[in-house]
Amino acid sequence: MLKDENRIFTNLYGMHDRTLKGAQARGHWDGTADIIKKGRDWIINEMKASGLRGRGGAGFPTGLKWSFMPKESDGRPAYLVVNADESEPGTCKDREIMRHDPHTLIEGCLIASFAMNANACYIYIRGEYIREKEALQAAIDECYEAGLVGPNAAKSGWPFDIYLTHGAGAYICGEETALLESLEGKKGMPRMKPPFPAGAGLYGCPTTVNNVESIAVVPTILRRGGEWFASMGRPNNAGTKLFAISGHVNNPCVVEEEMSISFEELIEKHCGGIRGGWDNLKAVIPGGSSVPCVRGENMRDAVMDFDALKEKGSSLGTAAVIVMDNSTDMIKAIWRLSKFYKHESCGQCTPCREGTGWMMRVMARLVEGNASVEEIDMLLDVTKQVEGHTICALGDAAAWPIQGLIKNFRDEIEDRIKDKRMAGMAAE
Repeated sequence: MLKDENRIFTNLYGMHDRTLKGAQARGHWDGTADIIKKGRDWIINEMKASGLRGRGGAGFPTGLKWSFMPKESDGRPAYLVVNADESEPGTCKDREIMRHDPHTLIEGCLIASFAMNANACYIYIRGEYIREKEALQAAIDECYEAGLVGPNAAKSGWPFDIYLTHGAGAYICGEETALLESLEGKKGMPRMKPPFPAGAGLYGCPTTVNNVESIAVVPTILRRGGEWFASMGRPNNAGTKLFAISGHVNNPCVVEEEMSISFEELIEKHCGGIRGGWDNLKAVIPGGSSVPCVRGENMRDAVMDFDALKEKGSSLGTAAVIVMDNSTDMIKAIWRLSKFYKHESCGQCTPCREGTGWMMRVMARLVEGNASVEEIDMLLDVTKQVEGHTICALGDAAAWPIQGLIKNFRDEIEDRIKDKRMAGMAAE
């Protein structure tokens, strides 16, 4: 359980003043120049020591990612790009940071950019986030006026500019290379890797793309020390984490908690329990719509971190916890996600372009029971042909929910097919 003094986001619910004055009163922008004066190597080493893993879904160690950036410039500028294209169904944590605690992100952008030798940062925000963009832009304007960003950012001697760019509402632009393509004014389609962004990213220059939460926690980690952050959670799953809990709980919420909290404690303490009690829990999608669901009875003792959920056959992802009770039609729920991925596929890779539509159509028939039992294995086989055979992870994201459904709720699919057949025979 997270102690109040260890909270990084002190205004997650917008109860306090979100302006620069309010942020400074809560301890943000405190000694930023001193942190920068400690130098790049110190910052990156502290980030490595903190054990922070990317909060956007993949969970890649943040300090290690920063260290891939070139130490010496070859004449090209370097860039930090913040991925604020939060479009994963169920995920709504970054919007709370941008809406209510934007200065944590801006200060993090300055420090992270300095650590990577970048004088410019681009924040790419989701097209539908209109009010969030306004709040973030107002905060950026305040920082320019106060001299916290600009030619001599926070009196550190480091020139730094920050730009906010609005997306057009495409889920695929949350993939880092598609995001870079979109930033450059091109169609949002993922690039082949290598080259990786650290070698040739935005405009062909060294670039690091990080999630909003990953960057927003940086100043507090550096102020309090990497060891402080690493002391929370389990080894390899350190620190605090924002959990966005939605669905059939009594009190859906976004909450900052310690990593490796148990699922039961998370739900009981912050969400007032499962709607209708624990016996009514049917399934949980623990990390945003792209990760496989887990049966309710297997989820109660689950530990909410990267490694433990992998053992459960799922993933922490963005920690968007979607809770489903016994009233849920699981087949229909997964069909709806299939429809989303079909709609959002950029169409560049054949397995994804053709496979997402095919999987959605088979799922639509399974919802009605208009299929044969043999088709379940055929559908599973097709998900395996899509998974791992595309440039980006959208193919995997389309395949995994269906794989989770077949693994955990195959009996429901078979029962529906049999019921439909029996009803047809009775009608004859």
